[in-house]
Amino acid sequence: MTTRRSWLSAVGILALVGAAFPRPAAATPFHFSTGPVTDQMASASRQGAAGVVEIESADDFVLGQETILTHATFTGLIPLGAALGSITDVGVEFYRVFPNDSTTPPDGRVLTRVNSPSDVEFVGRDLTDSNLSFTPSVLNPRFTAQNSVINGINPFPNQTTGGEGSQTGQEVQFDVTFLTPVILPADHYFFVPQVMLTSGNFLWLSASRPIVAPGTPFAPDLQSWIRNADLDPDWSRIGTDIVGGNPAPMFNSAFSLDGQVVAEPATLLLVGSGIALLGRSRRRRRDKVAVSVRR
Repeated sequence: MTTRRSWLSAVGILALVGAAFPRPAAATPFHFSTGPVTDQMASASRQGAAGVVEIESADDFVLGQETILTHATFTGLIPLGAALGSITDVGVEFYRVFPNDSTTPPDGRVLTRVNSPSDVEFVGRDLTDSNLSFTPSVLNPRFTAQNSVINGINPFPNQTTGGEGSQTGQEVQFDVTFLTPVILPADHYFFVPQVMLTSGNFLWLSASRPIVAPGTPFAPDLQSWIRNADLDPDWSRIGTDIVGGNPAPMFNSAFSLDGQVVAEPATLLLVGSGIALLGRSRRRRRDKVAVSVRR
């Protein structure tokens, strides 16, 4: 009789939980884009190697809910005449906004760390780690950016260089698949793509600022930042700090992200709690003495 009552209790609890908290709907598709490429800025972003200093360019986006990212694109220049086969490595990193994942107070080698990327990446994917694949395609065989930041990345007080002038190259879009999806909690992030070539630099192109259709406007939209291994762990603003001027320009960078918004886990949590409660109730029936002792 006790067994039958326990079974009926189990059915009742699970039915009650199922009725009160139905299964969540299918995951919602996620898409973000900074919109059309512009010719205002081209900033270097590459992995480090023997005799080659690492450079990271970063631009931001916001997630309102936990999101699984499976795909990204970014657009930049590779040298004129360079074959797509000269691309030897591609990586993508995600940083949170300072002071997350950072040492505070900062060391004072840059004008500010407010709204910069953090000291260290939150998560990353790389071709060499076999958790990323990519397909490059030439959008324009000859494209000129009006200004650039490549080598002129200096600590305070020598941060303002005005930029390094126009750069012409092949406009290439990188279509990236995260073979291991990137799971990011709701937060404010920076996207950092890096490309290694057998010769020359990848220069990440700017995008509209403010973001316009078909881009995805959001607030606050922070400007692009950059650092090299010598400036690490600090970052400088490409427009405000390095290009300078009054008023100084501010830039976005050309990229997009795709994936799925994660459904709220409340249903599974409540079902799990119901089952745990049921198990506890059944254990009490089997061993009332032991329960009394534990209390």
